[in-house]
Amino acid sequence: MKRLAILAAGVSLIACQLTAQTTQVFTVKANQVKAPVQKTMWGIFFEDINFGADGGIYAELVKNRSFEFATPLMGWKEQKLNNAQGAVLIINRGEQSTNPRYARFTVRSASGYGITNEGFRGMGITANQQYDLSLLARATEGRTKLRIELVSANNQKIAETSINLAGNEWKKYTASLTATTTDPKAKLNIWFDGTGVVDADMISLFPKNTWKNRPGGLRADLVQLLADMKPGFLRFPGGCIVEGRELENRYQWKKTIGAVDEREVIINRWNTEFRHKLTPDYYQSFGLGFYEYFLLADDIGAEPLPILNCGMACQFNTAEVVPTEDLDPYIQDALDLIEFANGGTDTKWGKVRAQMGHPAPFNLKLLGVGNEQWGEQYIERYKLFAKAIKEKYPAVQLVSSVGPNPDGPLFDYLDPTLRGLKADILDEHYYRAPDWFLKNARRYDNYDRKGPKIFAGEYAAQSKAVASADNSNNWQCALSEAAFMTGLERNADVVHMASYAPLFAHAEGWQWTPDLIWFNNLQSYGTPNYYVQKLFSVNKGTHVVNMTLNNEIAGGQNGLYANACIDSVAKEVIVKIVNTGATPQSSEVNIEGVKKLATTANVEVLKNEDLQQANSFAQPTGISPQPTTLPFKGKKLPVTLAPYSFQVIRVKIL
Repeated sequence: MKRLAILAAGVSLIACQLTAQTTQVFTVKANQVKAPVQKTMWGIFFEDINFGADGGIYAELVKNRSFEFATPLMGWKEQKLNNAQGAVLIINRGEQSTNPRYARFTVRSASGYGITNEGFRGMGITANQQYDLSLLARATEGRTKLRIELVSANNQKIAETSINLAGNEWKKYTASLTATTTDPKAKLNIWFDGTGVVDADMISLFPKNTWKNRPGGLRADLVQLLADMKPGFLRFPGGCIVEGRELENRYQWKKTIGAVDEREVIINRWNTEFRHKLTPDYYQSFGLGFYEYFLLADDIGAEPLPILNCGMACQFNTAEVVPTEDLDPYIQDALDLIEFANGGTDTKWGKVRAQMGHPAPFNLKLLGVGNEQWGEQYIERYKLFAKAIKEKYPAVQLVSSVGPNPDGPLFDYLDPTLRGLKADILDEHYYRAPDWFLKNARRYDNYDRKGPKIFAGEYAAQSKAVASADNSNNWQCALSEAAFMTGLERNADVVHMASYAPLFAHAEGWQWTPDLIWFNNLQSYGTPNYYVQKLFSVNKGTHVVNMTLNNEIAGGQNGLYANACIDSVAKEVIVKIVNTGATPQSSEVNIEGVKKLATTANVEVLKNEDLQQANSFAQPTGISPQPTTLPFKGKKLPVTLAPYSFQVIRVKIL
């Protein structure tokens, strides 16, 4: 028996070697259009997890700027040089304000008393860059000058300015500082020169260099990474953050618009969610609120896709629900949001949008009802939302949940139920091992073409286990996602949207991994997964066309996955091929159904022979697209598919 087993293994090895040496023939029939590719096909999922908003894309450098954290001085530290005398008291105005707290500083020494803010794991300061400080303040007693400093991690001064306070009425004061040194762990010092009593609130510091140079705006390098993807949509504000651990701390869009200092700060639901990464200083200032999300989508050319709470808290946590008879305020919030996004300036909420600086509508076409809900209680609430929204705004397409998993009893109930209700778009989520993505590359080949469309709303290959702190953004995960995405694109008549999740992760403040983009206070980089997403998005084409591998759908034979599109605007054929095998494979791409092709194809290749390799701050583009060209011979392109590779081939139709 042992000799037979060895013989069988030898025969198998020879067969594999022969297969690897056989030329793999891909046939693209460019005149056989299967389906249009939606402009929303590849997009972005944003959630304020991993310090993605405060401490991340929202460029504010001061943590707890309005003293509204549960511990009011978290992030702040009193300074008393040479035994200087002074004290700070937190005043709470109570329910009369959405931002009820402010700090009262009683200064008894002419110098040496001050406060320091540590920022979000420090403040990223760049030499020769300008930083704009603002605060609300009043001097109720005495005369005081504020001396503002930026200091390095070792307390060396790297920028300085001053503000003279005058009067006992609240007033906004501003000043600018220019840094002399780069430091990722800088701090902000505010010294009180002169005795008296000073009240202060909304102490804020932003880099001058924000996205589009908007005051109080977004971190430019992080937005640029998003813009470079040319995403079709932006889903916001999440995720489980929409639901909240309890309904009390759910996301309420109306509390995130208007004047920034009037937005109510709440705890972030990821604050203490994971024992392996407790972050008690994680709050939401909502400086990045719904208006800013719409503006961001507009900036990067993406369709906005807001997700709203449907009267259900996170079912993994408290599973609180609002009784259906009390759901009207939640439904009204949805109706009002559509008016905020699309209404004329003569409407209540359209006027609010215009007053914030955007008179033109945002042209909202998509809206999510709930996030990752399940069960009969979700269906009850979805029906009420759908009825009210469709009656008033029939053109708005609704995204509905089919639960947290791509299979199992929760999915098996929701999927047919929502199909029976003629839902518009079903939101499927997959956090699975890389092998699952390979085995499911043909998942949608046999889906009902006349039923609801699919939104692959959250997916990411997990190298260890779902939500494991040891997950890695390695090449194996990214390659498996690329293989799976060929199946999404091939079925573009069913799959209208897809987005990797989560998006951002702060290197020192993350809770969940893997993530698409990693950053620290000064640097950022795209993972191999990011480059897979980007290559699909910028090369999506306009129509899927028929493509086969040795006369079959290229869905895993010999470890190969592929799909083809045409771009009717650029007049190009676009072919995407993934080789998940460990050996190079000789192949030939034959393009039929066109009169003539260019003699050269442009190719971008992502590859690495080490499946465990990942990008890093030290090597941010270690795995990134490498451009090359290949000669076309008539309508045939010989190409060697490198092991563990993903490549995009574009050739002009003449």
